[in-house]
Amino acid sequence: MTISTGDTLPEATFVRMGAEGPEQVTTSDLTKGRKVVIFALPGAFTGTCTNAHVPSFIKTKDDFAAKGVDEILCISVNDVFVMDAWARSTGAKDAGIAMLGDPAAEFTKAMGRAFSAPPVGLIDRSQRYAMLVEDGVVKHFALDDQPGTCEASCGEAMLAAI
Repeated sequence: MTISTGDTLPEATFVRMGAEGPEQVTTSDLTKGRKVVIFALPGAFTGTCTNAHVPSFIKTKDDFAAKGVDEILCISVNDVFVMDAWARSTGAKDAGIAMLGDPAAEFTKAMGRAFSAPPVGLIDRSQRYAMLVEDGVVKHFALDDQPGTCEASCGEAMLAAI
């Protein structure tokens, strides 16, 4: 099943870097009773993800907060250590963007948003998308379906849509 606007998010477990090291957190932990923006992308340290997608949410973070968004979450099919290093190198950690690893692509597959590109080593990675979620329900969903593009799912486009 492919999740889109109006659907409830699937329950999955993510890994994030906490004060004491790696910690697990679930979809419901992150969304229950909250208004969050979630953006997902193919991989940490990849070109468009690093140079366009993450920076677009860093730039717009305060504007989302002004619209009542509690938190911005970034999801990628990577391990927690890669996500932590990437959060530091992009400035996402300092900006307060939560970087969540979906190491087994559990959430990505449950969303119906997995793809593979073996020639470049991307297996079961996430399509590039963003969504506004309120109390676990998708209120707005935007997908960039062309590889290497970050237009519909960038921070500015999401901000304009909500």
